[in-house]
Amino acid sequence: MNDGANLETHEAAIKHSKEFNIITRGTFSIWRKEYRNPNSNFILKLIKDQIIMAKVYARIAHSLNRMDIYDSLYKHIRESRLAIEDASSDTDRQQGTLEHAKAMGHALSFAKDLLYNCDMVSRKLRAMIQSAETSIDAAKKHSTFLIQHAAKTVPNLLHCLPLQLTTDYYLHGYNSKLLEDESKLTNPALYHCAIFSDNVLATSVVVNSTSVHANDPEKHVFHIVTDRLNFAAMRMWFSLHPPGLATIEVQNIDEFKWLNSSYCAVLRQLQSDRIKEYYFKADHPSSLSAENENLKYRNPKYLSMLNHLRFYMPEVYPKLDKILFLDDDIVVQKDLTPLWSLDMKGMVNGAVETCKESFHRFDTYLNFSNPKISKNFDPQACGWAFGMNIFDLKEWKRRNITGIYHYWQDLNVERTLWKLGSLPPGLITFYNLTYPLDRRWHVLGLGYDPAVNPIEIENAAVVHYNGNFKPWIDLAITKYKSHWSRFVNMDDHYIKLCSFSQ
Repeated sequence: MNDGANLETHEAAIKHSKEFNIITRGTFSIWRKEYRNPNSNFILKLIKDQIIMAKVYARIAHSLNRMDIYDSLYKHIRESRLAIEDASSDTDRQQGTLEHAKAMGHALSFAKDLLYNCDMVSRKLRAMIQSAETSIDAAKKHSTFLIQHAAKTVPNLLHCLPLQLTTDYYLHGYNSKLLEDESKLTNPALYHCAIFSDNVLATSVVVNSTSVHANDPEKHVFHIVTDRLNFAAMRMWFSLHPPGLATIEVQNIDEFKWLNSSYCAVLRQLQSDRIKEYYFKADHPSSLSAENENLKYRNPKYLSMLNHLRFYMPEVYPKLDKILFLDDDIVVQKDLTPLWSLDMKGMVNGAVETCKESFHRFDTYLNFSNPKISKNFDPQACGWAFGMNIFDLKEWKRRNITGIYHYWQDLNVERTLWKLGSLPPGLITFYNLTYPLDRRWHVLGLGYDPAVNPIEIENAAVVHYNGNFKPWIDLAITKYKSHWSRFVNMDDHYIKLCSFSQ
């Protein structure tokens, strides 16, 4: 090229350089693309990165006894933390943050020039990552514990309501009054529903929502079984709040003389020293302090026989042919009477299956490393849900379902086949004996999943608040509470008395 061409090229380059975006020159990590994006909170991100690297070099300085560098870096770390505090974006940061970033950059450059060693930096970063993961894991466990604790804490209403009802039950002589129409209790031509609960308000919602949507409410019979502590309160509530034309029976599980430890395997286990140690001794190998047990299995409901009474349906209702089992955390939205005329093809249990792709199959609930499980069950068999189940009691007796349940409970004394709860033994007991219902009969997840399809909820015959976030506690998922609370009369005398509000 001649001199003229060289001069022209030189002048063009100078002109082009003057057109550069000089904002980029002010960034401190120009090799990081996100720092060049003015909308990416680059200063906040930069300072957080600087703090991490400052910790690394501070630890290296300390190990090499360079306390001057160590003190300087930690001084800048404290200043940087104060500068950003709880800021979540650059707009939240304090004035002067940019100057702190510049000062920290100079300190880091100085430390890097004197202390940089690739292996040492790598080791320190790995140690910090491991420490952070340990802290996150501990925080998750603590969060899980607090959620479980809050979920099992009795709200004021659920504590106050049975106390007030029980007092008035005896004070006003309701204990001498008959509640049920005994002629209907054993009539197999009627629609019988079983609810086993110690929660008066939740049970009332199940009964009310079922009877309101029933085409023939006068043919519905609700069999409620509760415990000794809540028996008077439950009877008092339904004496004052009968569900229209439907019939109510309230029984006390402690009066079932046949339900004893010599007959009932799970009752023997619940009364054993092993279970008492598991729940109440912190130094037990499977206790919370050992951090080797899923917290959900520490739910006190697993100590209640009300949770296991569902496996004794023919003993509780010997004269009935079919019965609909309902959990106390469900709400009925449609008429359920077609379930009693359903042809279950010789199956014992009618239930909605819960498996989706690889979720909620048998290997989720059972220990397939144990040969007793692996030889008898398919790990990919589809799980199903308790909460709304239609039971054919004739087939139940013919196939000796309760005997099957006892057999497997006896094998699980050491909890090596499954943990606590009623669903795992239910999956085993009704294996190949469960008729899959249409999913619209029973939609689950309202007690833990904020993303349940609203159309599925709207079309469901029954919605189930399975999970920790029950609709009667403060942790409940707000957008689902209305399905439940519309069956609670906030003007009721006892509810007002207990100062309950939704």
